[in-house]
Amino acid sequence: MTQVIVVGPLFEDVWPLAADHLRELWAEHGSVEFRRLNEMPDRLLDALDNPSEVTELAALGVPVTDECADRLTALESAFVMTDSMYAVDAAAHERLDERDVAVHDHTNEGFWAQSVAEFGLGLTIDALRQIPQKHTGMIESHDPRDLDKLDNEVPGANGHQFADDPNFTNGTVAGTRVRVAGVGNIGSTYADAVGSLGADVVAYDPYADEPCFHRSGADRVWSLEALVEDAEVFAPTVPLTDATEGLITDDHIHALPDGCIVVLITRAGVVDMDAVRERVLANEIALAADVWDEEPLPLDDPLLNRHNVVHTPHIAGRTRDANEAWAEHLNAHFRAAE
Repeated sequence: MTQVIVVGPLFEDVWPLAADHLRELWAEHGSVEFRRLNEMPDRLLDALDNPSEVTELAALGVPVTDECADRLTALESAFVMTDSMYAVDAAAHERLDERDVAVHDHTNEGFWAQSVAEFGLGLTIDALRQIPQKHTGMIESHDPRDLDKLDNEVPGANGHQFADDPNFTNGTVAGTRVRVAGVGNIGSTYADAVGSLGADVVAYDPYADEPCFHRSGADRVWSLEALVEDAEVFAPTVPLTDATEGLITDDHIHALPDGCIVVLITRAGVVDMDAVRERVLANEIALAADVWDEEPLPLDDPLLNRHNVVHTPHIAGRTRDANEAWAEHLNAHFRAAE
């Protein structure tokens, strides 16, 4: 068996460390021919010495043409990416399938579920306690310490270093009504995480089966209207598809109680962002978001640098752990056929 991994430069830009981890995993099954390319070749053949001997192939960001498929005469299984580093090359897979090659898909995004869900938990806590705003404020002055309130003689006033903002959901995760739309890999992990800290978690997902809800630990409701009506934290965690685009409508956003925190960690396209903007800028709700309707956000965007917004640059899934899990999931596809 000749195992070959060919890595184009675009793949490395998106999935650093993943190819090297895949190489380590494949090495457990025999020698691996590993080619890391500095430039995108016109075809895979330009990167191979002996194409007729290749039995197992991962072409990561490298085109597999008709001629390539014809000359890979010993090929038994393959995975091919060409232009998109988030999807297989369907045309190449069709060519190989016609030659009785086992082709592997890799669309399940469970590989970064843990990374994204933990990031969502972090954003939730950041928004509850306004941690980023306080960090930024400390760089500029001592005001965040509220030292002047040590001498405060007003009964009932916030005291020294009291961190809660009563205008928005605040304090601990425990006891907070967290409402999650979508209990797939990311949503169920996030729901389980906040639930383990004592949140009151309720979820909605018309596509999920009962084991997904069991994994999430969340109670189930059967409509988005019921989900949003009492939310203190609202996290739509569905992936962006044709079916989910705009799933969370203007009406849903306006039905959220005043002070609710909206947590966005999958794709902004699943919600009506115009409605979110309207309510955030009116100081009616808070926003903790890693994903946006425009990326990157213009530096003069009014959502930036607000007391009721926590913002990060779409990095929730970008960890070494997630990238190595990507390789592990792909390897599992290959090994399942053995």
